[in-house]
Amino acid sequence: MRKRNFAGNDMARGRPRKEVAKKAASTESFEAPLWAAADKLRGNMDAAEYKHVALGLIFLKYISDRFTERQAEALSDPENSMFAEERDWYTSESVFWVPEHARWDFLKANATSTDPTIGALIDKAMLAIETENPTLKGVLTKNYARPELDQTKLGEVVNLFSNLAFRDEHNGQDVLGRVYEYFLGQFAIAEGKRGGQYYTAGCVVRLLVAMIEPFKGRVYDPCCGSGGMFVQSEQFVEAHNGKRNDISVYGQESNPTTWRLAKMNLAIRGIEANLGSKWADTFHEDLHPGLKADYILANPPFNDSDWGRDRLENDNRWRFGKPPASNANFAWVQHFIHHLAPSGIAGFVLANGSLSSQQSGEGDIRRELIEKDLIDCIVALPGQLFSTTQIPVCLWFVARDKSNGLVKDKKLRDRRGETLFIDARSLGTMKTRTLKELTDDDIALVADAYHAWREKGDQYEDVAGFSKSVSNEEIAKQSHVLTPGRYVGTEAREEDAEPFADKMQRLTSTLKSQMEEGAKLDLEIRTQLTKVGYGW
Repeated sequence: MRKRNFAGNDMARGRPRKEVAKKAASTESFEAPLWAAADKLRGNMDAAEYKHVALGLIFLKYISDRFTERQAEALSDPENSMFAEERDWYTSESVFWVPEHARWDFLKANATSTDPTIGALIDKAMLAIETENPTLKGVLTKNYARPELDQTKLGEVVNLFSNLAFRDEHNGQDVLGRVYEYFLGQFAIAEGKRGGQYYTAGCVVRLLVAMIEPFKGRVYDPCCGSGGMFVQSEQFVEAHNGKRNDISVYGQESNPTTWRLAKMNLAIRGIEANLGSKWADTFHEDLHPGLKADYILANPPFNDSDWGRDRLENDNRWRFGKPPASNANFAWVQHFIHHLAPSGIAGFVLANGSLSSQQSGEGDIRRELIEKDLIDCIVALPGQLFSTTQIPVCLWFVARDKSNGLVKDKKLRDRRGETLFIDARSLGTMKTRTLKELTDDDIALVADAYHAWREKGDQYEDVAGFSKSVSNEEIAKQSHVLTPGRYVGTEAREEDAEPFADKMQRLTSTLKSQMEEGAKLDLEIRTQLTKVGYGW
């Protein structure tokens, strides 16, 4: 592990950084076997289609389990047994009301029927749940009875999921979250590039959240995918003894199926979010036009060349220059800034080309952003973090006011005129042959460097080859290029205290001993071969 020379360790800052970055539990206990079993049942169905079959059933199983638990509480208490079929008994505890024929036990009992009607029963169940719970209207999958879906196999999936019990100290939300996130990740891998539109690598999301620290205020993601940024933000708040209503969640998604995934993903965790009344393109139909967010976290589509700038020629968001029609990177950057509150901070993922491109006016926009002192920090990420793309990516952090930051109850360092560069390309551990993951220690290392620079600037020290605080004047001398490797230098290496002559004497002596031992072994091998008639 690279030595940290910056000040401000976790305990001194009063915030256990590793706990923020750490996953709730290992994903090796039951998620992988469950996925493997379920995946065999999808047969030739495309992953994009089967995703909704599997995730819809997981959602249905969870809300039915929660309903059954709450019902059991009423029936176990003579004073409350009369409420077992009363809607308010459930909704008062944020439990969805599940009609009788939509409950899992009923569906399971019919899943092995010789009459293959399980798909129609599930469709009716989903429709009934939407009718009884307005917040889910138009969200749930309701095409389980379609001819191309093997009803016998569907019944097998129902029976398989019946063995999954959503029970833990948080009403099953931890177990559910693990299963849901694992399945989303596996579907993203299975779908390849298309999967990237709804799923961002979990370790990247955790790093963004650990750096921004969304304790209290409005959190916004205008390209929210399946809602992973919001889930991690909520978990961060809870990990620091905050309350869920300490943050308000706003999002938008242009893909209708992904929008539904996000609605389900947040609903099963009890997260209230304003994702708009429908799916819509953020650039052309901003559903939160007046929003000024305290925190923005996002992973917009990389290098999107079909975003429709011709319809937005004179848009008021292009304060720093018109983004090129061939690439939406700097359209996203300016959209984020447009929605930032005066003391807000944004953290987002972009392709590495955004750091140095001079084409189609991108260099001019980047220069304007630097001269207006909006760039807070740039992090170069290692490759192979995304299962859906091999494009090298980086993290941008943009702050509207670098003089005092977001936190009002403590004094932060005045970092105006400076930008922190972090080169994290050497971090990460291979999770599979082709996929890398940032560990909890990696996330803590990067986040601690950033917070030490922001909050303990008088004690912060650059780390050669890893982090460096750079003035805007120095960035201007580098043609306003923001590639961290250009600034952080190379990692300091410990000097070898052993004199060269002594080292050569030691090494040659060791080599002589090893060669003599090798000769003895060769002779012994020849002797043994001679004994069995194969000598020479």
